[in-house]
Amino acid sequence: QVQLVESGGGLVQAGGSLRLSCAASGRTFSRYVMGWFRQVPGKEREFVAAVHWNGISIDYVDFVKGRFTISRDSADNTVYLQMNSLKPEDTAVYYCAAGGVYPGRFIYEYDYWGQGTQVTVSS
Repeated sequence: QVQLVESGGGLVQAGGSLRLSCAASGRTFSRYVMGWFRQVPGKEREFVAAVHWNGISIDYVDFVKGRFTISRDSADNTVYLQMNSLKPEDTAVYYCAAGGVYPGRFIYEYDYWGQGTQVTVSS
C-alpha cells in the first residue's frame, strides 16, 4: 500500500503561483510513476502531469506546458507541482496518484490516489 497526502492548495489571484506537495508513505516510492490530475464538478478527472520513477522523464498535458512543473524528491518521498501563471480555468481539485505505467495519462494506470487539494484561481 501507498498512502498519498496532498497539500498546498488554496485561493490565488489569476497570474499567481501555488506549489502543491504530495507526501508518500508505505511501499517503495521511488519505483512508482507519480502523476497529478485535476477535476472540476461535473467533469471527468483529467491528466495534468507525470514524472517517471527515474525523475527525468516528464510529461505534461498541453494546456499546462510552460506554466506547471512537476518534480520529485525521492529522499523525502514527495512529488511537487509548481503552478505559475495560474488562470481561473485551473480551478479544480488536484489529485496526486502513484502507478506503474509511464507516462500514465489515464486514471486506470494508477493504483493509489490522494484525497485531493482544492485550488481556486480568482479573476
